[in-house]
Amino acid sequence: MINAEFFRNKDLISGFKISGHALYDDFGKDIVCAAVSSAVQLTANTITEIFGIDAGVSAENNAVILKTADSADDNLQKLYRGLLLHLETLSEDFKGTIKIKFTEV
Repeated sequence: MINAEFFRNKDLISGFKISGHALYDDFGKDIVCAAVSSAVQLTANTITEIFGIDAGVSAENNAVILKTADSADDNLQKLYRGLLLHLETLSEDFKGTIKIKFTEV
């Protein structure tokens, strides 16, 4: 199962940690893993490279973690909510593959 943890500070999302495998299909053929990986990479690259927002990003031990110190930017919140919506939709379409939780920071 893919574990998607979103970090929240009051009503603002300040980052995420995505880890695990969907186990929907064999390694290399898993469309859920591919969809999640692509969405996470797009979100991280847009935040850091396109918007130039300072973010702590790490990818290790089968996990991608991204955290932003100043999360009040409206476009940043839209990106975070877009990723969340995408993962929620995948979770509904492919039941039992993605678990989403929120952690107050």
